[in-house]
This record gives sequence, C-alpha cells and structure tokens, in this order.
Amino acid sequence: MLVTLTIIRYPKKYIPFAVLAMALHRLPFWLNKNISFYKLLGCGKNGTFDKNPDWQQWGILAVKRNETANNNFEQATIIDSLYGSFIYKWFQFFNCETWTILLEPMEGHGKWDNKEPFGQLNKQSTYNGIIATLTRATIRINKLKAFWQSVASAANEMAGAKGFITSVGIGEMPYIKQATFSIWQSREDMKAFAYQMHQHTAIIQKTRKERWYSEDMFVRFKPLKTFGTIKGMDPLAGKV
Repeated sequence: MLVTLTIIRYPKKYIPFAVLAMALHRLPFWLNKNISFYKLLGCGKNGTFDKNPDWQQWGILAVKRNETANNNFEQATIIDSLYGSFIYKWFQFFNCETWTILLEPMEGHGKWDNKEPFGQLNKQSTYNGIIATLTRATIRINKLKAFWQSVASAANEMAGAKGFITSVGIGEMPYIKQATFSIWQSREDMKAFAYQMHQHTAIIQKTRKERWYSEDMFVRFKPLKTFGTIKGMDPLAGKV
C-alpha cells in the first residue's frame, strides 16, 4: 500500500477547468483498479480549515494497492505513474504546478466515509522522525457555527508552533467535510501543539463534549518522498 497526496495549483485563468476537473476526474479514478481509495479535494486559503476556498489550489489523496516508494518514479512522470495518463495530460495542458508526497501510514484511528482506507492501524508506533498528520471530520449541521467560530485561533497557533513545517487545508465539501494535513519535525513537536497549546486543546475538549462530528479520523504518516513544488517550493526539500 502506498498513500499519495498531490496538491495542484492552476493558473488563475484556468480556474473554471479546475472546478470541472472535480467532476471529470472521478471516472479515471473509478476505472483505475490499482487505486483502492481516492478523494478529489478543494483547498482552503490559509493552510488549514478555512471558509474561504483557494480556487487555484486543489488536491488528490489516493491509496494504491500495488505500489511502493521504492518504485522508480521520475519527477516528470510521477502523476502519470500514480493516477494515469488522462490526469497527467490534463495537468500538463493546463500548465498546473504540482507537489506530490508519498506516505506510509503509521498509526491512527477513525473512519472516512465509513471505511478504513489505510487499513487497520495501530494506535501507537515507535516511529519518531519527520511526521505527517491527517485530521479530518464530517461536521454535524447543527454544530457548524460552533466549529467555525473556534478553528481560526487554533490555525494561527499552529503556524507558529515549534517544529511546524507546513500544512494544507483540504476538504470534500465546503463547510461540512474538512481536513488538515500537516507536517512536523518530530512526534514530540506535533504532540506539544496538539495537547499543550491552549486553543487547540480547548477545541479537542469541545469536540468530544459537544459531539461536533458525525465521523472523524486521525492518522499519522511517515513521509517517504516528494516530487515537484507548490508556490515555487518543496516544503520537504532536503528533509526526506
């Protein structure tokens, strides 16, 4: 199993085609028998949960059954290798900038659309290198106001936290199905933010007490390789 996350950035003039891709790209993914799970995702503007979408930036998360990070992927054809020629040629035609990270799931809990897309994971592992986390949730309709009133302060805290490398806000459905993918220098740095930062800790407590989510998932990954850039840079260059 290989988990991939690709962030795609379209030139501003091609935004209508970026929106169209959210519908058209479902078919080649559905036909790709080597992909066991995928999500086409929008992105928020500020690297985390955000009401304001970044219409130029989009994402693909996929789980491939028969791939490993040891396969001989090349920079120029990584998208073709992972997702197929139609999507590769689409991104080429519209002059998209792409950044892809290959991931190994290490530990976690929860479900995504009532599935365990990364298999049955241990709750804890011994890995302690650079670590990526995926936190996603389906927010209950009657809890939307409380959720959105609370997340902005926590997002500001994360960007300034010790050991923080980068993050991106991704989601399947505006306002309701949201996720944050973040990368940290170490498990200790990530846990220090998650459990010691006042605003973030308060939100965790509220989600449990007030049952904000109808479904949620938290997974930690080992970053394996990266390809490409986003906004002109690879956040993990020289780190993996």
